Amino acid sequence: MSDRLADEIALREASLADARAEHAAGDLDDAGLARIEGRELAALAELRARLPVAAPPAASRTPRAARRRRRVWLVVAGVAVAGAVALTLVGALALRQPGSSITGGLSLSRAQRVAQLLAAAQADAAGGHEVTALAAYAQVLAIAPDDVVALTQSGWLDFSAGSAAHDVAAVRAGLATLRRAVEVAPQDPAPHLYLGIAASSTPGNAATARAQLRMFLTLAPSRAQRAIAAPYLRALGIAH
Repeated sequence: MSDRLADEIALREASLADARAEHAAGDLDDAGLARIEGRELAALAELRARLPVAAPPAASRTPRAARRRRRVWLVVAGVAVAGAVALTLVGALALRQPGSSITGGLSLSRAQRVAQLLAAAQADAAGGHEVTALAAYAQVLAIAPDDVVALTQSGWLDFSAGSAAHDVAAVRAGLATLRRAVEVAPQDPAPHLYLGIAASSTPGNAATARAQLRMFLTLAPSRAQRAIAAPYLRALGIAH
């Protein structure tokens, strides 16, 4: 089971890498890249949630770092959500190591800089390095406040981290960022999916979850996105 999951994760990560390469070469536009990223990152989140959690080797990390970096399972309102533990952005970008590749060269255009930061953030998120991923997404949003990929992914990471740490402020911040992603890109199914899942996993937000997931279904989501949404749609009694 875990071998099959690992193989599928590797394929999804390869698909992301190919899309980023095509985008960098000018063969894929921003909208196309955003669609692929939304599809593949949502699928990767679901696949990684199904992997068994293994404790890190004692010699490779300090106990504090192990607590910060380990992925955990969180059950909120009866729904299992894969989340990261508490995330801290202060100084994270200066400490960039996982994904590296951000040069910060002044010769880069605004669009190139955003694309570079997004690629690094997504590589970090795919590798489980949520702190540096969030830091890169924060830089994207400083340059392009309405970037839907950065809004969606950072909102989901904040929500997941807040849920895992029982941090109400972080949960609310994540939900607010996901709502902003929906406002910015109402025709993109990915923000509706992420917000719908997050809302369905928090008390008192069932109406929001139903509205978002119903809208998600009208936007021609991919097969992978539908598979992720299926258990939440069933739980909320939404025909699909």
